[in-house]
Amino acid sequence: MAREKKHRSHGRRSPWAAAALIGIGLLLTGGAYAGASAAMAATEPAAAATVLTADEGKKLFQANCATCHGLDLQGTDNGPSLYGVGELSVHFQVSTGRMPLQMQGPQAPQKPLQFTEEQIAAMGAFVQSVAPGPSYPADEVLDGEGEVAEGAEMFRVNCAMCHNVAGAGGALTEGKWAPNLEHTTALNMYAAMVTGPQNMPVFSDLNLSTEQKRDIISYLLYLQNSEPVGGYGLGNLGPVSEGLFIWIFGIGILIAVTVWITAKAN
Repeated sequence: MAREKKHRSHGRRSPWAAAALIGIGLLLTGGAYAGASAAMAATEPAAAATVLTADEGKKLFQANCATCHGLDLQGTDNGPSLYGVGELSVHFQVSTGRMPLQMQGPQAPQKPLQFTEEQIAAMGAFVQSVAPGPSYPADEVLDGEGEVAEGAEMFRVNCAMCHNVAGAGGALTEGKWAPNLEHTTALNMYAAMVTGPQNMPVFSDLNLSTEQKRDIISYLLYLQNSEPVGGYGLGNLGPVSEGLFIWIFGIGILIAVTVWITAKAN
């Protein structure tokens, strides 16, 4: 009697097929969830920006600044008193990364930020509540719509001896320096003039009126947004860099050409 042939079932599935089906299902489910979440977020009103209070600023100050400046802003052997500096000085020092100070030295260098804008504002509000001082100016002072020509003249007379007439900065004595103003914000320009950080003198309204400060800020913003018209600026350091370029490249090329002509003649 002939042996009956066993027919192999054609409905058997590979283990990989099951895994692929599960993966496709997860992708579809995740995509649907993400789409639904995005649609719901689009219909909800935008969340209000987080505003921290002066009490929260006090906690931030005590955790990050009190070691040098004291719990009551009275100062210590490692840092000055903050009485009278105001929230504007806090904004300048912290928003530029100068504070918290990394190490003692001739001057506090700029470095990456460690706090958000909300945290900086909260610490400034705390300092302002304990020891009031200079505060934020009106928006029009920072709008860059002042008299640029007047601002250039005022900057040349009052600031260029340290910062260079083009705001490129420069070296001072004892390892100190005037910073480059190419990327300084309008608010920090005003804060520097009003609070006099480090080696910079304080320009009160008796020295420079608010309108004159606005003109200077407008001039510096104009420099930041303008393309140099004289070719490569060489750092905008003036005759020093230009003279060095002439000595190295200009006279060097003349010497090379002279040597080549002499060798050609011989």
